[in-house]
Amino acid sequence: MKLVELKINDFINEVDSKSPAPGGGSVAALAGSLSSSLARMVCHLTVGKKKFKALEDDIQSLVFDAMRSLEELKDVFTELVDKDTEAFNQIMEAFKLPKETEEQKLYRSGKIEEATVVAIEVPKEVAENGRNVLQSLQILMQYGNKNCLSDLGVSALLLHTTIIGAVMNMKINLPGISDEAQKASYQKVVDELYSFSNNEVLGFVNKIYNKL
Repeated sequence: MKLVELKINDFINEVDSKSPAPGGGSVAALAGSLSSSLARMVCHLTVGKKKFKALEDDIQSLVFDAMRSLEELKDVFTELVDKDTEAFNQIMEAFKLPKETEEQKLYRSGKIEEATVVAIEVPKEVAENGRNVLQSLQILMQYGNKNCLSDLGVSALLLHTTIIGAVMNMKINLPGISDEAQKASYQKVVDELYSFSNNEVLGFVNKIYNKL
């Protein structure tokens, strides 16, 4: 059974176990799904209201576009919850390969690095999709139901967790990359996304807080 098909209590208890997966990567992806879902709740509580209907058509279209985008992102994050755990399990399986001969050692080393790349690419996808959520949150802060500002703030905090959690999972796997150019490329992405979340996303959280 997929992690996302578990009951909430079962998922929580699965995280609270001796197994290293699901771990921080899957939880970060789940935070992304929750962030998107909570923002969509704000959309649901905005459209159809008198104040919303009084807005210009192009402004209404912005909100509807944000709503559609958030639904797509929610689904992507949900899929990545399981993908992150699968990526970690691939690394563990690679480490179990035999290493008695030089040929086996070489094959094992290659498989470990292949799995490590996957374990970097998955949280990279999580973090990069996290960037796409902020634009929708900004639209909702401006045109969404003002009674939902605190919900929007929680959504933004979850988004920060999503991005920072994902880049941490990228960074911890970087030592497993032997290609220095590839490692440097990933590090650049890590640094950019880390800065984006600490500046843009947390800056947005502060704006919400000051509007309450």
